[in-house]
Order: sequence, then structure tokens, then C-alpha cells
Amino acid sequence: MILYPAIDLKDGQAVRLVHGEMDSATVFSDDPAAQARSFQDAGCEWVHLVDLNGAFAGAPVNGAAVEAILAALDVPAQLGGGIRDMATIEGWLSKGLARVILGTVAVEDPDLVRAAARAFPGQVAVGIDARKGMVATKGWAEETDVTATDLARRFEDAGVAAIIYTDIDRDGAMGGPNVEATDALARAVDIPVIASGGVSSLGDLQRLKAQGTIAGAISGRALYDGAIDLGAALAALRD
Repeated sequence: MILYPAIDLKDGQAVRLVHGEMDSATVFSDDPAAQARSFQDAGCEWVHLVDLNGAFAGAPVNGAAVEAILAALDVPAQLGGGIRDMATIEGWLSKGLARVILGTVAVEDPDLVRAAARAFPGQVAVGIDARKGMVATKGWAEETDVTATDLARRFEDAGVAAIIYTDIDRDGAMGGPNVEATDALARAVDIPVIASGGVSSLGDLQRLKAQGTIAGAISGRALYDGAIDLGAALAALRD
């Protein structure tokens, strides 16, 4: 199981939110590129990026910070937030991003997701963010009547590289991930599923890995707060 350290970008800084609320932001770094490099130097195989402003604006906002991160990294990075048209997808991938994460458009324009997955094999993931099992979009500001499982199944044959599943009620709250819901989603589809939201201890990572169904886990606040020792976590997931 791959550990994806998260860098959430707001106004050019690395922050973490609680339950996706922008006014709950805690700044962890004024130099996101240096933070990304430190994750790589610690042995991380990937870095997970989110353009928080972009998720609300519907277009990239923290582009300069993302480009600085990409310039600092040798390992691949994936990015979500505000990526809602083919031109933006093409633009990011041409700048060296390994994978784009499509969230809102997965609900509103699933044909775009399918077209992008065909055009860029292995480089398009679907972000499914759910509150009590129901998908939320536009930076989690709008709720839908679509279940996470139903949305995932719509892309079963689309060739997407992964599904990033976030339980919004767990995100940033340090209360542990929704292992049961993530495992159920992973069993419902053949697409690799990456867990996100509430991963706050080595035990959380071990429980996710023990399911045998989950391809990766994203953690942010716990790594910054020191609740998860990055070296110990990487070693445990390699075993």
C-alpha cells in the first residue's frame, strides 16, 4: 500500500482544513516545494497535491506553487482541485504532473473523464468525496444525490488509474479513516482505491493495509503534527 503525503495549497501556502472548511485552515508551511522535497527525501514514492482555492473557483489558482513543487520533485505527484476541462488536464500533464484528479466533473461531465482517461492512459484519477455516503462537489460545498459506490461504478470501464475516496466527515479531524466504507468501495469496483480523510496514526495505516483491498492512503495533518512518524509508516507499509 502506497502512502501519499498530502500538500493542500491555499493562497500559495501548505495548509490543512477540518471537514473541508476554508476558514478552518492551519498553515503548516510557507514553502510547499521544500515540504514536498522533504517528503521525497524521507522515501515517499508519490506526493498528493490539492489546489483548495481552485476547487472552489473551478479553475487552477495555486499554479505557481504547484509548478515549484513539480520542479523540486523527482517522484511523481498527483493534483486535484479546479481541474474541469480538457485544456487544464492537458496543461498540467504537459508541465510534468503524473496524474490529475477529477472530482466535480466526474459528477457533472463524466464524458470528459472518459475522454481524458482515453487520451492520457494511467494519468487520470477520479476523486470521490462523500459525506454520509453521498457525493459532494465544488470543494465539498454542494451535495448531490449520487452515492459514492454508484459514481465509482460509472467509471469501471473508463480506464481511470485510481479512485481517491475521501470521507469528508473524517477529513482533517484526526479521528481515523472510514475503513469499512473505503473497503466496501474497493470491493465494489476493480479500479484501485486510495483512502483519504482522517488517517491519523500508524494503526490507521495498518488497518487500511490489512483489508488487502486498498491501494494507497493519503495523510496530511498527522504527518505535520508528528502523530505519524513518516519513516516508521513507510517501513510498515513496505513489509
